[in-house]
Amino acid sequence: MAGPMEGIRVVELGVWVAGPACGGILADWGADVVKVEGPQGDPFRSLEWLYPGAGNPPFDLDNRGKRSIALDLRQPDGMAAMHALLAPADVFLSNIRPGGLERMGLDYPSLAERYPRLIYASVTGFSLHGDERDRHSYDVGAFWSRAGIARSLTPQDGELPYQRGGIGDHMTGMSAAAGVAAALFHRTRTGKGQLVEASLLRLGAYMLGWDHNVTAMTGSETVAWGRHNPPNPLINCYRCADGEWFWMLGLEGDRHWPAVTEALGRTDWRADPRFADIELRYTNSEALISEMDQVIATRTRAEWGEIFDAGDVWWAPVQSTLEMLSDPQARAAGCWVSVPTPEGDTTEMVATPVDFSACAWEVTAPVPEFGQHTELILLEHGYEWETIAELKQAGVIP
Repeated sequence: MAGPMEGIRVVELGVWVAGPACGGILADWGADVVKVEGPQGDPFRSLEWLYPGAGNPPFDLDNRGKRSIALDLRQPDGMAAMHALLAPADVFLSNIRPGGLERMGLDYPSLAERYPRLIYASVTGFSLHGDERDRHSYDVGAFWSRAGIARSLTPQDGELPYQRGGIGDHMTGMSAAAGVAAALFHRTRTGKGQLVEASLLRLGAYMLGWDHNVTAMTGSETVAWGRHNPPNPLINCYRCADGEWFWMLGLEGDRHWPAVTEALGRTDWRADPRFADIELRYTNSEALISEMDQVIATRTRAEWGEIFDAGDVWWAPVQSTLEMLSDPQARAAGCWVSVPTPEGDTTEMVATPVDFSACAWEVTAPVPEFGQHTELILLEHGYEWETIAELKQAGVIP
């Protein structure tokens, strides 16, 4: 089970998350992804201190199944080795800032001229264009902050929610992987490579597309809602007697209203003129939610779940990561995958989110140690042992 990208050769020059996330997805799909690391390695490796005794789970997710080669690209022989990798490659993937790639001669125009069949996948914070294309950023900057995500989730005068790591990075990496797949398909018809570009800022705009489209088409700022005054109280979160939360999913408010009132034992609300239709429930949402809170606080989430399922009330539990890990439906959906370890065992990790019926994928190799495959990869690309020894002596490789 090699996956749909079997036979595709990817050279990844990436650090931290967004670029390596794209490479991780392509590796899961069967591509041979060679991770090129500088003399100090990917700085993402340094987060191991956050997870004592557990290694580095975030790094492992985005880098399993790859092979690592360590090259000092500041030295001519290091750059020569890089081009030895690029010559037969199908994809070059990088999230190094554009200016840095230009100084190394690894920008798109330079590589496209030399390797016309190469797919060049650029993952950036702010794109390849504009005055700020080289501005420092992580996803907390370009995606979470600047693209409007944090503001859209914060009611007026509320404190900003703290971002969970890698959210924008992983979505941007997935977008880039989709772009690479489309570009490879295009190459089968034309024989030509091309530039594929994805940025955290662009992804953030699309992720928040409803809000941004409202602003673009009306000129009006969108306003964040709190749970006490949403436009539809049947699309809202509620806390139960045991302190657990669930989210009600009554998007079609008038359609779901009778079942909700029946399940909550408050059929009298149907005759209340304040709640007669979805627009009136919007006008009086704070009053309705206050009454719903009082009712829902009388039972546990498990009790409400049984009542809702029996009464065809749409809902979902608000789960922790530990609850998700043991959720039978998450298991059935394939949210977890078995990954080999260097010791010959396996460990469980999060699966990338796309499956294929005709070419199922699996993780066939563990997370590489820094520079683990350097000699092997150089040998595959025509280097002799004598030359490899000279590169070691010169500090081009570790």
